[in-house]
Amino acid sequence: MKPIAILTVLSAAAALASCQSSPREVRQLPTTQVQPAGVEGSWVDPNGIVSTFTAGTFTTRTTDTNQVLASGNYVNLSPKLVEINMTSHVRNTQSKVNCAMVTTAQLNCTTDSGAQFSLARRG
Repeated sequence: MKPIAILTVLSAAAALASCQSSPREVRQLPTTQVQPAGVEGSWVDPNGIVSTFTAGTFTTRTTDTNQVLASGNYVNLSPKLVEINMTSHVRNTQSKVNCAMVTTAQLNCTTDSGAQFSLARRG
């Protein structure tokens, strides 16, 4: 082979070799759980009754038969205070409930008749 041909082949091989790179190290960022905003989501009382807050609507259901016990709507009075206007399908009455979010996982509520109860975030 001619020296120029050998140099051309060696140069081409060197050029191709320089294009290769070592595999990149892939780093995964730690996953963080997004904290729910406000009261949106499911909450449970000490008796296991589940209340759901979704886009201004409120529903309370039994866990065994999924029967609706109460429904209505809610308004955020502030980032930590919520007012619920609900109808009890069991008693066929309407009432107003005010709830204070004491932590992202606990709501302390008072009915318009003065009864108090707490809800814990489900999930």
